[in-house]
Amino acid sequence: MILQRRNRILRQSAAIRSMVAETRLSPDDFIVPLFIDEGENTRIEIPSMPGYYRNTLDLTVTEVKELWQMGLKSVLLFIKCKDEWKDNTGKEAWNPDGLMQRAVKAIKDAVPEMLVMTDVALDPYSSFGHDGIVENGQIVNDPTVEALVKMSISHAKAGADFVAPSDMMDGRIGAIRKGLEAEGYINTGIMSYSAKYASCFYGPFRDALDSAPGFGDKKTYQMDYANRIEAVKETLMDVEEGADIVMVKPALAYLDIIREVKNSVSVPVSAYNISGEYAMIKAAAKMGWINEDKAILETLTSIKRAGADLIATYFAKDAVRLIS
Repeated sequence: MILQRRNRILRQSAAIRSMVAETRLSPDDFIVPLFIDEGENTRIEIPSMPGYYRNTLDLTVTEVKELWQMGLKSVLLFIKCKDEWKDNTGKEAWNPDGLMQRAVKAIKDAVPEMLVMTDVALDPYSSFGHDGIVENGQIVNDPTVEALVKMSISHAKAGADFVAPSDMMDGRIGAIRKGLEAEGYINTGIMSYSAKYASCFYGPFRDALDSAPGFGDKKTYQMDYANRIEAVKETLMDVEEGADIVMVKPALAYLDIIREVKNSVSVPVSAYNISGEYAMIKAAAKMGWINEDKAILETLTSIKRAGADLIATYFAKDAVRLIS
């Protein structure tokens, strides 16, 4: 058999496959989500996220130092608010002495070069567990945006490098950008959750922060998973309003959306490899149905191959260990 071309030539050894690989993972690709709780010297494993923990601030600082030594340069902070501090205004979110604000300051003091991103949404602070203010059983947009602006300015004042609005309210990127500019925080970036879908895969995350909605669901503000064009529209609007980085969330069931967004914008694209995706791999590996290490690398590579420049993932430390 005489062939003009044999494609398998470029697959016949590990050295050749590595040389011609189109997609490569690097520690620079990863954003590490961190869950932070009040108290001291306490580390609580999240039951639905085996191997992942909610730490008090002192242990979080220790963790950040370890991440930096590993070559991981970006963290995304989430805090667990005490129930007695929750209400329908979310005012604890912009408390200058709040846990998020203290966490940002402590991390920047300990590892000044670490890129610190902060979650901006009201659900951890809401007595209703929703991302916005509730009036007559409805999540109201404009009053919520006003609260998100206060929250973002507070994070910037604490030293956050990026604020990351995850709420999906209309117009919040433009309002936050204007608020930051007006207060002189001209170097604070915005990583917008531009295409955040109403997904069943968020369950373990809500366990981590006790932030499940107290009534109904989040489908009036998070996107319908049946829609594709809407994601591009939402993302383009966020870029016009001043987003520096845009995000697609979740990742694995939305690889097509990541590619659509990547093809449509000229800013960096991030994707969130979320808690349910993490939990599925952990559960299957525990049962012996898949090889965990191989699944981690294949999953993260697929997200980057789809077009993500940055990946927020609970597997960041594992991935660095495997690729090094």
